[in-house]
Amino acid sequence: MYGDPATIREILRESGDTWAVVGLSSNENRAAYGVARVLQRYGKRIVPVHPKAETVHGEQGYPSLAAIPFPVDVVDVFVNSELAGGIADEAVGIGAKAVWFQLGVVDEAAYDKTRAAGLSMVMDRCPAIEIPRLG
Repeated sequence: MYGDPATIREILRESGDTWAVVGLSSNENRAAYGVARVLQRYGKRIVPVHPKAETVHGEQGYPSLAAIPFPVDVVDVFVNSELAGGIADEAVGIGAKAVWFQLGVVDEAAYDKTRAAGLSMVMDRCPAIEIPRLG
């Protein structure tokens, strides 16, 4: 249910190419760093979102979703499950089309609430794993 293949395909192919990556910093040892690079390789514009607002992979960072001065299509969440629901709420607030919770990030209440707000959502999956499967 949380990783429905049709929803994964929809988010990766049809939801748009501007992806805010929440939790992305310049720390090369973090999963977000490598996943963001893969997203770029597949034509996605990544927007780093981290309290430090660092530039990562050549893209200007922002301290929060609300601070991004242009529309965001997908919010990719690399924070722990306890914080993820708040990020999903912010994604709804900025008008994103979809929310993607990374591997190990699960919040069923946030999933239900985000879907009820009309956004597509995937949990406990990784776009860097899923996107090559689309062919």
